[in-house]
Amino acid sequence: MGDLMHALPAITEAKDQINNISFDWVVDKNFSSVPKWHPDVENTIETNHREWKLNLFSSKSRNEMRDVVNKIDANEYDLIIDMQNNLKSAFLSFMCKSSVTGLDAKSAREYPAHLAYKTKINVPKSMHAVERQKLLLATALGYESNIENRDYGISRANFKKPLKICSSKYAICVQNASWTSKQWQIKYWQEFLKILEKKDLNFLFPSGSQAELDRATEICSVSQKALALEILPLDEIAFLIDNAEFAICSDTGLAHLSAVVDTPSLTLYGPTDVGLIGTYGNNQNHFVSPNSDINKISVNDILRKMEELKFI
Repeated sequence: MGDLMHALPAITEAKDQINNISFDWVVDKNFSSVPKWHPDVENTIETNHREWKLNLFSSKSRNEMRDVVNKIDANEYDLIIDMQNNLKSAFLSFMCKSSVTGLDAKSAREYPAHLAYKTKINVPKSMHAVERQKLLLATALGYESNIENRDYGISRANFKKPLKICSSKYAICVQNASWTSKQWQIKYWQEFLKILEKKDLNFLFPSGSQAELDRATEICSVSQKALALEILPLDEIAFLIDNAEFAICSDTGLAHLSAVVDTPSLTLYGPTDVGLIGTYGNNQNHFVSPNSDINKISVNDILRKMEELKFI
């Protein structure tokens, strides 16, 4: 999900440079809301990579993949570009009869991906992911990228207010992450909530799966000011993050959503290189563990940083 959000500023910049340009976006159906937030994306072509990975050799998966590739080839695009440059996206690129542009062998995130591309572009791996995607698209389309511009260019028209929402001030807490090494311990979150119990503020914990919801429920059990939200569509989570006072996040996709909507945020980092894939945009703050262990970040560390940022 974060990779998709990283591509939004590239779309915005391309539209600024080429007035009559429009985009279609091939996207996993689980995250199809993201490209629809950008007003210059006309259509989405949905994939189902999670299901395909589990049932790669089933006739249903093969037919679905063939259908996606046929839709791409049938549109006769002026440019087809693989913005992710990993094996998953390169697989579809390789299947297309149309030529696809992507990163070269020295630039691709996953080395074999470059074999799928007819036109190959070099973009330094030392750049942040947002800047890499902007430079990739700019080079493919023939204009100079303004690396300093951080405009995601989204519209909030598709954001949706949840039916049940806290009426008072709230902060968003994103406790989940795909790697356990990116998760702050439950006991730290609970201590954090207990200390902030008397503040005039509620704390909402979104989740994207039952396992994440179970973890959030355990965290919230220590405080009446904390609520583990039911699993919500991404458009509703976007609304909540957009309207939050601030966000405290693990290193995961929803942290990048706080950057997309300019919500003041503090994201906790352990093993991640913030210079390459940290949250990127206005009002984004990072707390990086000095020894790459997120659980070496104490509750007091975070509280002091929140005071410094005037979150509390």
